[in-house]
Order: sequence, then C-alpha cells, then structure tokens
Amino acid sequence: MDQDDLEERTAELQGKSLGGWGLLQIAGCTGLATYAVWAGILMPGFRKVPLKLQVPYIPASSQQVENVMALLKGRSGKMVDLGSGDGRIVLEAHKRGFQPAIGYELNPWLVRLSNFYAWKAGYHRKVSYQRKDLWKVRLHDCVNVSVFLAPSVLALLETKLLAELPDEACVVTGRFPLPTWAPSNIVGEGVNKAWAYDLKTVRQATQKKAQESAV
Repeated sequence: MDQDDLEERTAELQGKSLGGWGLLQIAGCTGLATYAVWAGILMPGFRKVPLKLQVPYIPASSQQVENVMALLKGRSGKMVDLGSGDGRIVLEAHKRGFQPAIGYELNPWLVRLSNFYAWKAGYHRKVSYQRKDLWKVRLHDCVNVSVFLAPSVLALLETKLLAELPDEACVVTGRFPLPTWAPSNIVGEGVNKAWAYDLKTVRQATQKKAQESAV
C-alpha cells in the first residue's frame, strides 16, 4: 500500500463511528492489558503476604514526595521507605542528604523499576532497594521512616514501629494518618497531606495511657 492509499484509508476511518462492537473490542483490550500489568507486575509481590497485610501499589505524586521531605527537613541519618514502590521517595531522600537511603519492597518488578530509575538519575548503587517483606524488616536503627500504606494495615504498623524504632526516630505517613498516634506536624491538603510523628513523644503518651488504664 502506497502513501496515497494509506492516507485515504485513514481519512475513511476518521469519518466512521466505531459502533458498539468496536467499543467493546477496545474495552476488552484495555481490560486485558490491565490484567496483564496486575498479573505480571503487581501480583507476584502479593502471593507471599497474608491477605490482611497486602497493600496495593499506588505511586506517590511529586507533591506527596515534597511534603514528606518538608516534614523531614533538618534531619539526617538513615532513611527507610516501607513499601517503597518505584523508589521515588528513597531517591529524593538521598538527594536531600539522607544516608543510607533504603527502600523495602516485596514486589520484584517494582524493585527492578526502582533500580532503573536510580540508574537513569545517575544514583545507581548510591541508594538501596531491597526485596523484603516490610513486616519482617528490623527497624531498631532507623531514625527516619516514610510510609504510604493502606489504612487497613496502619494499626498493625503502629505496634511494629512502637516496638522497634528508637526514641529519636521520626515517622512520616502519606495519604492516611496513623490511627491512634498524635502527629507532631502536618503539611499538605487532601490526598497530598502528610503527617509526622515523633517516636519519643508517642512512646511517652502510650505509656501514660497504659498507666492511667491500670489505675
């Protein structure tokens, strides 16, 4: 087919309605593509995790990343992102001087994607992305923690953080606050809102509440 024929066929298609069958085909292809992404990229990381602890991957927006960094401004040392997804928060933390900057992500495809982005940005091997279940990661030496997880797991996460983190740690959550902790600072609005928690203050409040309940 020469160029004139191609242009003529294109013009014919542009002047025609797709119709119900055409729309159904497009919808079917779109659904198949979505399932392929789920089955090939997102599902592998979920197979080893109990249903109640599974957290879907939703990438953080640039504003959400900026709000996390704003709440950690003036701090330094080790930074970890629990459920790091495509690694953008870890990458930005390294740029802001946090060392080491580590992302824990169970899904192998997202770990590979994170490493690709780090390489593309010129930070290959300067940041670390580890394929680990965040519920099994030990946090005793972590002083800066970011979390973008679903509300259904945040109560369980509170217990883990309180048991493992040192007093000098700061936890930042995005999209959803921790259910029972009082934040020390809040920035942003709507889906971009982020909350910061001072572990020493939270631990003292928890101990005081336990003592009052025992009386």
